Amino acid sequence: MRRTSAALAVTVTGALLFSACSGTSGEGETDGDDAGINTESAVTVAWEAPLNELNLSSANGNATQNAVINYMLNSGFSYYDADLNLVQDESFGTYEKVSDDPLTIKYTFGDDTKWSDGVPVDATELLLDWAGQSGKFNTVEAETDPETGEVINQDEVDAGVYFDGSDPGIALISQNPEISEDNKSITVVYDKPFGDWELNWTNEFVPAHVVGQHALEIEDPEEAKAAVRDAILNNDTAALSKISKFWNEGFQFTSLPEDPSLYVSNGAYVLEDYKENQYLTLKANPDFTGERKGSVDTITVRYIDDPMAQVQALENGEVDLIGPQASADVRTALEALDGVETHSGIEGTYEHVDLVFQNKGPFDPATYGGDAEKAKAVRQAFLLTIPRQTIVDNLIKPLNPDAEVRNSNILLPGSPNYDQMVAENGSDFYPVEGDIEKAKQLLADAGVATPIKVRFAYNNENTRRVNELALITDTASQAGFEIVDTGRPAAEWGTLLATGQDQYDASLFGWQSTSTAVTESDANFRWAPNPGVNNYGQYNNPAVDAALDQLQVSTDPEEQFQLQLEVEKNLWADGFGVTIFQFPAIQGWDENLKGVESITISPTIFHGFWNWTFEG
Repeated sequence: MRRTSAALAVTVTGALLFSACSGTSGEGETDGDDAGINTESAVTVAWEAPLNELNLSSANGNATQNAVINYMLNSGFSYYDADLNLVQDESFGTYEKVSDDPLTIKYTFGDDTKWSDGVPVDATELLLDWAGQSGKFNTVEAETDPETGEVINQDEVDAGVYFDGSDPGIALISQNPEISEDNKSITVVYDKPFGDWELNWTNEFVPAHVVGQHALEIEDPEEAKAAVRDAILNNDTAALSKISKFWNEGFQFTSLPEDPSLYVSNGAYVLEDYKENQYLTLKANPDFTGERKGSVDTITVRYIDDPMAQVQALENGEVDLIGPQASADVRTALEALDGVETHSGIEGTYEHVDLVFQNKGPFDPATYGGDAEKAKAVRQAFLLTIPRQTIVDNLIKPLNPDAEVRNSNILLPGSPNYDQMVAENGSDFYPVEGDIEKAKQLLADAGVATPIKVRFAYNNENTRRVNELALITDTASQAGFEIVDTGRPAAEWGTLLATGQDQYDASLFGWQSTSTAVTESDANFRWAPNPGVNNYGQYNNPAVDAALDQLQVSTDPEEQFQLQLEVEKNLWADGFGVTIFQFPAIQGWDENLKGVESITISPTIFHGFWNWTFEG
């Protein structure tokens, strides 16, 4: 699960106007090496937040704004079709389960799978990602300043080994993987069963030879790759210290790097140009031999954070495809355009309010002398004031008349088991319309005096969230809660959310699903043995951790659901937070652009780019 751009530290301000390649319908050359590519065609897409890293496995790179670009640049062992079925991409490589006990998976890279500089993609790429996300090699952890998010023990980190990636499934592989003599196959053995193993290692690889060239100062790419492989297999801490630092930071950039090795790709497109906060241009990779070959020669992504500005750009012919944040004004404006196809639905992102448990604030037992029950009563009382139905009615139904309040932390509305989950998870303690009298009674029974100040964090440049907070402020005040607005601009919001828990008590943001994994929510709710990367509220419940541990190894669908239900029962009972709504989605595109097929999860509107063509 990735943060949406609303939770990122880097964003764009203002609409950007420039002369760009917009859609053309020329009958371009399609013979020879470029077979299947219209070499005179270009598609321009508007997107809200700019690329800032090409390593999706790192802490900074794990964001939707990076994933959508990486999706077109790099291939992997599998991808989702339009119905969210996982499809193996055998043109990239193959994988097979060798054994169930212990769970053993063998990955084999295709003979023709190469980086755009001609260096083969092979087992070392997967080995490096395993090192980066397993935590096996780390000898030190980064400590951050709670106000700025900056690392304060950088010298210690630089002297040790610190890969800042984390994945609970990959962490179950503690043994060194076994690599074939030709370096094309790699076999991994899990310490215990892992139900979502097939969703590991899709298209998240970075070029191991580039890491070796930069981190270890080895010029020859094959020698550099071999050095990375040897450092990992031999646990060479001196080399791994340098490798980990480059892995964490080396692929970060916000404009086209001078060094082209930093943006080599192995997929349908290569990065051709990138102007900071303006646009990014991808060019079809003529050497790509995979199945999902780009059908248009050029894809330009324009960064426009204002949804109405995206609509205007589509109307002006400056872009061909948009997927702006939906609002009533956006929908009305978009549907009024001539020559434009539109589609409405839902996204894989859901809005929610989370509370902070360990900051000596109003929801922390430490504030009440360690009285956990009193703190829980305050949390429950506050959540009872959230006017979820009013938010949906006022802000979401104008975009999606069928919108309903979401009542599950884990399952998507309409998905299998959602209704059963809602019926049994305890969410009915919090009526969708709120319950002010019940909230007052909880506070009175707990003996907590009002007013209770609640510092509320959110992206205060997001109009929808500004409106949500206004509604929450009104109803919360009726039960004795005083909302203190600690919202931050988009450029500062992500850092506050992740590291500034001493500065807020409640937060409002969205989580976007990136896969159908049953363990995807692990990162949101886990505390031990290591806190989940999205557990910003510092929630700690051993029963939840135990259920998540079991969920990792479960392969039975009914058992998986029961474990998810156990997690949710605890979340709702503890006053973790409340879910509000599934994001409404709206897309628009030039009617001459065919093959657009957005999906609810990342990469949304970029899905199926290999089918894009211009007609007419």
